[in-house]
This record gives sequence, structure tokens and C-alpha cells, in this order.
Amino acid sequence: QVQLVESGGGLVQAGGSLRLSCAASGLTFSSFCMGWFRQAPGKEREFVAAINWSVSSTAYADSVKGRFTISRDNAKNTVYQQMNNLKPEDASVYYCNADHFDSDYNYWGQGTQVSVSS
Repeated sequence: QVQLVESGGGLVQAGGSLRLSCAASGLTFSSFCMGWFRQAPGKEREFVAAINWSVSSTAYADSVKGRFTISRDNAKNTVYQQMNNLKPEDASVYYCNADHFDSDYNYWGQGTQVSVSS
């Protein structure tokens, strides 16, 4: 059974930092592109960042470029997202996603809440 378990969310003041983690189990972690998405109340879920299976390529939404950094440790089956200079508009539930590089297998975590006070 595949599980993606996010942690690290919380309440932070604007300008502060948080580090999200997503621990994966039940899958061959190194075969998956890992990503972070977020969804604020009343809004569509949106892409935030992704990192490919070989750690050779990353991608970011324009709104977080220069502030967020995605990384992964294939030995620990974990993906991270360092979030710096947080803004009130970053407040959302953040979801971890695993997307197989060569098939339709795609999995989601349960989400972790990030709140940013102004």
C-alpha cells in the first residue's frame, strides 16, 4: 500500500520559513517524480514545485521561484520543500504528489496546513 505522509506545516509570520517533508512508503521511490501542490479554500489545487527521479531537474511555479526549494533523498524515500520568505498568499494546504516516470501511477498525500500571518 502506497503512503505519502506530509509533515512540517504550521503557523508562521510573514517573512518566516518552514520546511515540509513527505515520507513515502510502498513504492519504488526513485522511479517517481515528486512534487508539491497546494490548495487554498475556494481555489483550485495548483502546482508548486517538482523534482525528477534522478534529482537532475527541478521546476517551480513562478509565484514561489527564488523562495522555495524542493529536494529529495532517495535513500530516505523523502522529499522536502524549504519555504523561505513566506507570504500570506502562500497559506494553503500543501500536498505531496508522486508521479511514476513511465506509467500512469500517481499518488497523493493527505496534506499539511501552512498558515501565514501578516
